Amino acid sequence: MTTYFNEQESIQSRLGTDEKRTLKVLADRYIGANPPVPFAFRAFNRAGILQNDEGLFDLNLRHRFPEAKQGQISYAYSLVWSDSDRNLDVLMRCLGPVQFYFNDELSYRSNVIDELKPDATVKLNLNFVKGWNRLFIKAKVTPAGFGCLFGSDEAKVRILNVRSPFAERAGQAGWVYSVPIDADLFEENPLPASFSSEKEQGLNWLPGSDWSEEELALQVCERLFGLQPGKRAYAWTQLNATGMGRAPYVLKGSTTGPLTVWVNGHPVAAVQTEGSFEVELLLAFGKHDMVIRSECVLASRAWGFTVQAYAGGEHLPFHAPVDVHGSNEAWLYLGPFDANVELNENEIATTKRVFANHYWRLDRPETWIRPYYENAMLSNKWTVGNVTNFARWDYPLGVTIYGLLQTGRLLERPDILSYALEHVQSCTDMFEYSLWDREQYGFPAINQQLVMMKMLDNCGSFGSAMLESYKENQHAGYLPIAQRIADFMLLQLERKEDGAFYRVCQDEYSENTMWADDLYMSTPFLCRYAAVTGNREALDEAAKQFLLFRNYLFMPEQRIMSHVFDFKYGMPTRIPWGRGNGWTLFSLTEVLEALPADHALRAELVRFFNELCAGYAELQAASGLWHQVLNDPDAYLEASCTAMFAYSFARGVRFGWLAEPQRYIQAALKAWDGLTRYAIDAQGNVHGVCSGSRYAFTADYYKKDLLTVTNDNHGVGIMMLAGTEIVKLKGWLKELASRD
Repeated sequence: MTTYFNEQESIQSRLGTDEKRTLKVLADRYIGANPPVPFAFRAFNRAGILQNDEGLFDLNLRHRFPEAKQGQISYAYSLVWSDSDRNLDVLMRCLGPVQFYFNDELSYRSNVIDELKPDATVKLNLNFVKGWNRLFIKAKVTPAGFGCLFGSDEAKVRILNVRSPFAERAGQAGWVYSVPIDADLFEENPLPASFSSEKEQGLNWLPGSDWSEEELALQVCERLFGLQPGKRAYAWTQLNATGMGRAPYVLKGSTTGPLTVWVNGHPVAAVQTEGSFEVELLLAFGKHDMVIRSECVLASRAWGFTVQAYAGGEHLPFHAPVDVHGSNEAWLYLGPFDANVELNENEIATTKRVFANHYWRLDRPETWIRPYYENAMLSNKWTVGNVTNFARWDYPLGVTIYGLLQTGRLLERPDILSYALEHVQSCTDMFEYSLWDREQYGFPAINQQLVMMKMLDNCGSFGSAMLESYKENQHAGYLPIAQRIADFMLLQLERKEDGAFYRVCQDEYSENTMWADDLYMSTPFLCRYAAVTGNREALDEAAKQFLLFRNYLFMPEQRIMSHVFDFKYGMPTRIPWGRGNGWTLFSLTEVLEALPADHALRAELVRFFNELCAGYAELQAASGLWHQVLNDPDAYLEASCTAMFAYSFARGVRFGWLAEPQRYIQAALKAWDGLTRYAIDAQGNVHGVCSGSRYAFTADYYKKDLLTVTNDNHGVGIMMLAGTEIVKLKGWLKELASRD
């Protein structure tokens, strides 16, 4: 039998059959390992290297240096922080001769085929070490091209955030690149150190990060926006009051034109003409947002303001209203706006909004603040690792959030509920911004899968968790996102002639396929969307898709599902992957719970549910778990599919869908017993969960290549969901017995 730890280390050996305490340990371990760390803001120069819609960094240097001479060389340099040792596939698309150095070692040198063949893409496998990793590219000018495209494979899933090297740019995001030179400075000399001075090599590194002396002599608004009569701009900072009680503070400054000052959303000063101003405030201890609106008048020869704060005659510094890595500046700026653009100054002190197509920037050339998802540095779809997943939008975390919500409700733990809701809201609060970010920079720095929505994986699971969260907080911001997802599923998603969802995925390994997984990636969301909006079409679609998928994937002789149907070959793979079948049954319970009793397809779906449950029950191992390949007793015992079957059997009994309920009561309890003995250890770590899957026509891929990952997000949430359903089943059985 598959063994993940000694049975004495199991949670059952410590807690026995106390499901609620087991759920508490599971939830608390997950939250402790994934603290609520939000997005990180960094200084980013828009004139620097941007990403294309594939997420590849566009290092086409011919566009930047059209006059570069044949044989000249430029360098591109960036740093990547990794929270742990990690493996990542990156793509290189050469536009000319390129040498790529990874951590100072030559990892790739282009050949003539790579350089001349249109769209030739080389995949490199890199082993990132814990800490700083250095990416250095040498590019040579030829008549055919100059530079390259570079980035991670599946960039919206495997997130590769790069930071600027050199002491002068520490903490900033983005690549630096050099003006072309005639000879290679680093042919014999070592490459530049990560945080050396950029002036040491005598190169001109771009993008430029400092103002010229002439620019520094200008007023701040003129420096950032130019002279624009009739326009207005905003500035935001914070004043930290440290006095006891309400203490007096004085603001003194000058302005080139009309100026208004707000503190904590309340107007405290208004100046109508050029000149100086002074205002006294009474402020309590704590941080106070200060917003200034500056207007550029028609006859103005300058545009801007100055302001200082004093307490008891002592000068007090202002502080940045948000932490921005790569910047020590106290002020953020927004604009310019036409005079007729009305902004609510009570709501302007936030980074969660885009204001009339403008966002906050710094007093540096072409430099904005930009949020980055950095919790799982070098995030990898197939390997989770020891990273925090908070604020990430992806499908495994949709199940995790659902599990936390149900656990918090069952245990009456508002702290668990609050954590799950905060995770969802971290993503949704920045939805409008993430659309703007993609528009400005080519590829979004956050919410990549939601913004670059191309398949059900990108939206359905987390969208379903979002709508489950809506039951708790009725957050209005969830509804536009839900509408976007519903429009994608109902109106845009690719379908076969009979209406079945499938994956086009042109030129990818999964081209022209249908996956059992996609029942979970679509139908629970459609059911919740129908419940929230009253859209009956969405509910009907969810029911219809189950019967369509059955036509392609159901193996009636065993009453289980093939993982994938490959339309390239016109046949199913006939490999019954455990979790693919788990997704199917799990999702069918969600649909049956949502369907009204008189729905035209309900009876047929209940029959299908009974068929599947019978097929799965026959394949349960003596341990209570199911095998990774369901009908292969040599395959390892897998925890996530076991949890899904336990969850589904328990619900089937409780809701009265099963013709032989006693059989499934025993199967569900046996499965939970096996999970707490063999898959969940005493610290709440979840073992035996296979990582995210591709597909194959052979069982060996699932058995030997698709191995388990401890605390993989594909299993943690469903483990909690299974536990909550076992508690509900036992409570239902006790209540039933009390009636007799």
